Amino acid sequence: MLQKLTIKNYAIIDHLEVDFSGGLNIITGETGAGKSILMGALSLILGERADPGVLFDKTGKCVVEGMFKVKKAQVADFFRQHELDLEDILIIRREISAAGKSRAFVNDTPVNLGQLGDLSNYLVDLHQQFDTLDLEKSDFQRAVIDALVNRPEQLQQYQQQWQRYSQVQKELKQLQDQRDNANKELDYNKFLLDEMEEAAFTENEIEQLDAELQVLTHAEEIKNTLTRVCYQLKEDEQPILQQLKQLQSALQGLAGFQQELPALAERLQSSYVELQDIADEVERINDGVQYDGARIELVNERLATGYRLLKKHGVQTTAELLQLKADLELRVESALNLDDQLLQLEKELAALQQSLQQMADAITAQRRQQAAPFEKKVNALLAQVGMPNARLKVDIVQGALQPFGQDNIEFLFDANKSGQFAAIRKVASGGELSRLMLCIKSLVAQSVALPTLIFDEIDTGISGEAARQVGMILRDLAGAHQIICITHQPQIAGKANAHYFVYKEARSGKVTTGVRLLTEEERINAIAQMLSGEKPTAAALENAREMVK
Repeated sequence: MLQKLTIKNYAIIDHLEVDFSGGLNIITGETGAGKSILMGALSLILGERADPGVLFDKTGKCVVEGMFKVKKAQVADFFRQHELDLEDILIIRREISAAGKSRAFVNDTPVNLGQLGDLSNYLVDLHQQFDTLDLEKSDFQRAVIDALVNRPEQLQQYQQQWQRYSQVQKELKQLQDQRDNANKELDYNKFLLDEMEEAAFTENEIEQLDAELQVLTHAEEIKNTLTRVCYQLKEDEQPILQQLKQLQSALQGLAGFQQELPALAERLQSSYVELQDIADEVERINDGVQYDGARIELVNERLATGYRLLKKHGVQTTAELLQLKADLELRVESALNLDDQLLQLEKELAALQQSLQQMADAITAQRRQQAAPFEKKVNALLAQVGMPNARLKVDIVQGALQPFGQDNIEFLFDANKSGQFAAIRKVASGGELSRLMLCIKSLVAQSVALPTLIFDEIDTGISGEAARQVGMILRDLAGAHQIICITHQPQIAGKANAHYFVYKEARSGKVTTGVRLLTEEERINAIAQMLSGEKPTAAALENAREMVK
């Protein structure tokens, strides 16, 4: 619950502190005194965006601080998720500089506005004057019924399944688009692949064929040269090899007379061996060189095919051509495999849809089970708050599967027992919406572990006995929840556990707002003034005393 609210330098508030009780806290005061300003300041620590124009003193900074007493189990998940220190007392602070810079802190640890807003959902339900518009929204109406069902783990399980279902739907659509595009290219890619497979080039084949063609087209010139080399080395009248052998023998014969000659003779022997090997190799190559017209024609045809494919695909080498072939094989294979992948996804989608349908049917059954008693209780409360002829009806229509089930839920309203129900947004007045929202929240609060409910002028459009009944509902709610309520109705103010009066005063030449907790006699006087004016009559005072007692 909210134990203390401290506000500094906000709007027409210089500095004030309010200590709240754990029951029904009523805030009253004249119009314009600053009651709703309190709610504006409170909304800052609940994550609302800040306007630097609200600073009371433009040279200082605005500070709003709320001290909450919390049950650790209630907020433990949030604190664990955001790695914050959790204590029994939770202090939320918001600072706004004159330059418009805003900072937020939870137990002195900086947080962003998104985190602050998420945390506030665990702490406070703030009902302001225009929040009755939420009652007209289908999401709010569904959330009300789900809160009464009070099976959050079931909804969470459904939503997790729905997320997977949506993901598979997306993957299936992408794969179908991919298949459609692949099918458009499949025939052409298969044609290109068939062409390459028919050519059946091997690694470096085009380069090797090009080299072979050079040999074949110059075979006569190569053979003549090799024959001459071989002849001069081995078969001439004075073959080079024979001459080297003779020279080596001559030097070897003088080895005993000159110590350097054996080494030279050995070198000549090595040269002889090397030239002998060269001669043999030249002879071998020469024997292999033959002019082959048929082979030339075959190589030319093969090269023509290779050059055509290289040019067609804009590549330079056999290796690049083979890589392109591998890519085409992968594309064709992928396109052919898409049908298998699609079949698997379609099977998964069907299984997920069946599971979701079963879960949605269970959720629908539970919602329908809660609808009738909810209608009965709301209608009883409507009679209690001065709308005896009003009826609420919950219309649940099954439709397509959605993130929250399959139900389209709408609250229908009949203000005059006419039997003609219509959507709330079409037939309910502002005052009726306000009272209807109170009735609904009073029922929801019994199922939702929300410690603090704040109502900003929930009594719009009511008075007299209806206002007294609203006060009784608020007082009943305060048995299990902290209630903070701004009101103009004395019947509601009379039900307070703690009554705060908001007033204006002049201080240092400026008008500022103050708040004080009223004593019992001050309460009686304030309520009497609400009944009969600034100077209450004895009857008004007596009536006020009876309300308080």
